[in-house]
Amino acid sequence: MSIVGVSPIPDSRRSALGALSALSVVLIWATWLVSTRHSVGAGLGPVDLSLLRYGIPALVLAPVWWRTGLFPKGATGALALMVLGSGAPFFQIVAFGLRHTPASAAGVLLPGLMPLAVALIGILFLGEKPDRWRKLGMLAILAGGGVLLFGNLGGDGLGWISFVILPIGATLWAVYTHAFRRSGLNAFEGAALICVWSTIFNLAALPFVGTQFLSAPAGEIALQAVTQGLLSGLVATLLYGTAVRTLGGTQAAAYTAITPVAAAIGGTLFLSEPLGTATIVAALVTGLGVLLSTGLLSRR
Repeated sequence: MSIVGVSPIPDSRRSALGALSALSVVLIWATWLVSTRHSVGAGLGPVDLSLLRYGIPALVLAPVWWRTGLFPKGATGALALMVLGSGAPFFQIVAFGLRHTPASAAGVLLPGLMPLAVALIGILFLGEKPDRWRKLGMLAILAGGGVLLFGNLGGDGLGWISFVILPIGATLWAVYTHAFRRSGLNAFEGAALICVWSTIFNLAALPFVGTQFLSAPAGEIALQAVTQGLLSGLVATLLYGTAVRTLGGTQAAAYTAITPVAAAIGGTLFLSEPLGTATIVAALVTGLGVLLSTGLLSRR
């Protein structure tokens, strides 16, 4: 049912809007991975970064969460899962994993595995039935993770933290994706509530963990305010919500195909991280798997 006097958006335009939103998100995510990987060892602590990521959007979107209230009627359970899956708990888990993982490998283990986690939750708990192309994409994502795992076995390879913590983060984001789609909230409401609740949790944690804002370089704080607060915390959250609403949770998550490759390139160019053969192959295979998971080759 459409509002009187307002023409509904045609399906083709809705699909284009969803695709553009999702592709913009993954480019921001790649920037966020490189930025977070840089900052976790360069002055600001995880709670400081989390305050920037969620505090700035919480201030910008204050009129939204003030209108909905902190406990929106009929969406409290879904909101709790959304905050867990993409709010402060998600951020702290991912920040811990990034301390021990190059950005190139993190692109495979976090955004690369997100669509797989979204699809598995949809299959196991929500009755979704992917076609053969999406199944092939899921297998390719698993294969990319396997290439990365076997390519990093040995004393100088990635540790267990990378292969356990970051996939947990990917699973949490999948929980958020499905919870948001069923919450009844729009993109602005979802982003506002996630950010304000995460800011509350972060402020409550400050007396116990302290802050490094007073000692960190001003340039570092400004950089993270832009990448964490404005781009990742505000713009990407709104765009991802738009993609989920227009494309559906599984297909929106599947557009992260670019992220593993973009993160690998960014880690090499900006952090001087070595780019081994296993990481290159894993990023390409995972990206291909995610692309197949979008259903672009599926029968309409």
